[in-house]
Amino acid sequence: MQIQCVVFDMAGTTVNEDNLVYKTLQAAINHYNVPVDLDHVLLHGAGKEKFQAIKDIISNSPFTLDEMAQQEAFNYFLAQLDIAYKIFKVTPMPGAEQVFIALKAKGIHVVLNTGYNRATAESLLAQLGWSEGAQIDLLVTASDVLHNRPMPDMILYAKEKLNIADTKQIVKIGDSCIDIEEGKNAGCLLNIGITTGAQTETQLMQAKPDYIVHSLTEMLEILSK
Repeated sequence: MQIQCVVFDMAGTTVNEDNLVYKTLQAAINHYNVPVDLDHVLLHGAGKEKFQAIKDIISNSPFTLDEMAQQEAFNYFLAQLDIAYKIFKVTPMPGAEQVFIALKAKGIHVVLNTGYNRATAESLLAQLGWSEGAQIDLLVTASDVLHNRPMPDMILYAKEKLNIADTKQIVKIGDSCIDIEEGKNAGCLLNIGITTGAQTETQLMQAKPDYIVHSLTEMLEILSK
């Protein structure tokens, strides 16, 4: 079955932001007296919608926050992330734009999906100079769907928007186990982990991806097979 679409995660996969979002998430949680470290945040929060990430990071720690405090921590995180992104210059991951061009030349749709809300994701695209209809064909964010990763809603949303007949015509790539689980739950043809972001090769292997790559350009070799 011919590949019609590749769905890429953003931060850590196609967008180089030096784990800024997770460092900011850690700082927000620490601010509310939950002293988790960055490794814990990456292990339990990577790839998730960020309010859910806060819940899971805390629930997998010895500490507790009530629902109201969790919401306050999330709001604090969003405000701090907005400030951080105005200071920190995000860049494309090495090979990202090259891979986008190569895929589009073959008639394969390029989709970005993310655990960010739409406002944050669009601000990142603006920084990168990427837009729908140009470098990418579609952006799908956590705030566009009812259920977030590892549920398949974002991939199914892209399938519908792009009129793709079968999820077996879609490839998913991301830097966290939850990206791989999302692709599997959607029934994607291939689910690929990449080691450029949140989680290590050993951690990614726990989700049993079809492949693990160390750069985006390696993915082109896999797809050419």
